[in-house]
Amino acid sequence: MNNLLNYLPWIIFGAGAWSTLNGLLHDIFVLASDHGKQYDRNLLRLLMDGHILITCGIVLMLCVSGLKSGNNMTYYIAIACCASLLIYCGMIWPFLKSAATTFISLVSLCLLIIGYILK
Repeated sequence: MNNLLNYLPWIIFGAGAWSTLNGLLHDIFVLASDHGKQYDRNLLRLLMDGHILITCGIVLMLCVSGLKSGNNMTYYIAIACCASLLIYCGMIWPFLKSAATTFISLVSLCLLIIGYILK
């Protein structure tokens, strides 16, 4: 387990990159679809879905140096981002079964909590 926790900053970076990439792709495909032809509440809501992914992903990628140094606040921020992504996945689950993002966020959250306890 300690060997896995040595890679925790890079695992979290990967989770952030996954989230950011998915958010960018989501926004691109929404804008390219029929939804993107008219600016209304539905388009805004769909774009905000992508921005949730992008924002949490970027913050997770920025947490790498703080996780390497064992900074408590960085653990709290990364845990909050992973929890936010899990809540988001739970809210969209009836419409979109985002199993990969749910799994990555859950594993990342568990590793962050274990890493925080063992550091």
